[in-house]
Amino acid sequence: MNGDVAVAPSLHEQALDAIGQAVVDGELPPGEPVLLENLSGRLGVSRTVVREAVRVLESMNLVRSRRRVGVVVLPPSEWTVFNPRVIRWRLSGPGRLDQLSSISQLRRGIEPLAARLAATNADEAQAQALSSAAAGMAMTARVPDLLAYLDHDVTFHTTLLRASGNEMFAALAPVVSEVLAGRTHHQLMPARPEPVAVQLHATVASAIATGDAHAAEIAMREIVDEAQTAMEQIATEG
Repeated sequence: MNGDVAVAPSLHEQALDAIGQAVVDGELPPGEPVLLENLSGRLGVSRTVVREAVRVLESMNLVRSRRRVGVVVLPPSEWTVFNPRVIRWRLSGPGRLDQLSSISQLRRGIEPLAARLAATNADEAQAQALSSAAAGMAMTARVPDLLAYLDHDVTFHTTLLRASGNEMFAALAPVVSEVLAGRTHHQLMPARPEPVAVQLHATVASAIATGDAHAAEIAMREIVDEAQTAMEQIATEG
């Protein structure tokens, strides 16, 4: 959409994604040691590349390196579940719907309150950004252009979290961005965005601009509930 040329992922990125996905999908079971040379042979890359990827996975608590043992996969209870890469891998795997449901529950607990706070704390630029994003969603929904719609949707929700004035809510912006992207890329969005969902975003933006905290909170709760219902319906029909 912005005309940028796509850049092929580096060997390090490819190895990281391949091993991370295998861990999340259960292809590399928890507790099972894996030798670096085996991963290197499996992926067709050097042990240096694998070692770099493993270091990143260790930072996410997906694996742990043990001397004379190899790389040991950790159980899901140890994973850094808010890491955007972990979320992306889980959305790409067999546990996709469980991950979407989990994040939807998180969003229902956070975003309505964020909208209430934003009605008090948003500055003029943030209020304008929300209105512009809502207008962009309405325009791209009519086409429909789901990728352009996604861009506006991500802008709306990340701006909302930051406009709340709560730094911990703002830190969840990458999490929400990943789940919104996951819905679109894994065909869990309606072919044409629901008019009621589009209108609710405009309602939230308007309520925040006018300082109506109650209306902003109610409309945001309806947005999250509608998204969860739509995903469940599409998954069932699929």
